[in-house]
Amino acid sequence: MTSACRRILVVEDDPVINQAVSDRLEAEGYEVVRAWDGPGAVAAYGEHSPDLVVLDLMLPGYDGHEVCRRIQTDRPVPVLMLTARADETDVLVGLGVGADDYLTKPFRMRELVARVGALLRRVDRAAELAGRRALELGDLRMDAAARRVWRGGEEVRLTPTEFDLLLCLAATPGAVVTRERLLAEVWGWPGASGTRTVDSHVKGLRAKVGADWIRTVHGVGYALGSGSPE
Repeated sequence: MTSACRRILVVEDDPVINQAVSDRLEAEGYEVVRAWDGPGAVAAYGEHSPDLVVLDLMLPGYDGHEVCRRIQTDRPVPVLMLTARADETDVLVGLGVGADDYLTKPFRMRELVARVGALLRRVDRAAELAGRRALELGDLRMDAAARRVWRGGEEVRLTPTEFDLLLCLAATPGAVVTRERLLAEVWGWPGASGTRTVDSHVKGLRAKVGADWIRTVHGVGYALGSGSPE
């Protein structure tokens, strides 16, 4: 599907940034819907059913975390969160309520466009999973086609990024997957440097499926398999 078929909701209370982001995305061929506060974002999401949301963290009404929480209860949608702070707590909270990626202000428009494209490509690749059977490892079960995960019989709610990350690790249980490979396969950034992005999402994933399921190989990457997380 081309960018011309994709609708993006831009939520930013700063009119200059909102206009600049919207203009750049429209120049790239996307259809853009705009909102300037929390309640307006939720309303626009319900009315226009966007394919992706670019969401500022600090908003009037209620913040980006609450907006993300509300829209993700309707249906999973890729969310690129914009934040003026690089504080790890803010990032982890955002990932926990359903954000898939984040950019710290100030950012380059070229990078924002690249992140948007990578998130949408991951949505496209999800259709390729429809023929795959369910995967079971101990008490962890994944249904790739339905994009659902259970541990010990209890369903675990993952964001689209967390699911793709887990699926990538599950493709070779026990084998170490480098951060560079995860960036290439999950985020679509071949040759990119973004270890903090990977590490932050792994922390969020561990909190949901259990720290014992994801082993860190320091300086290299991660492996899936029941055991010590370190």
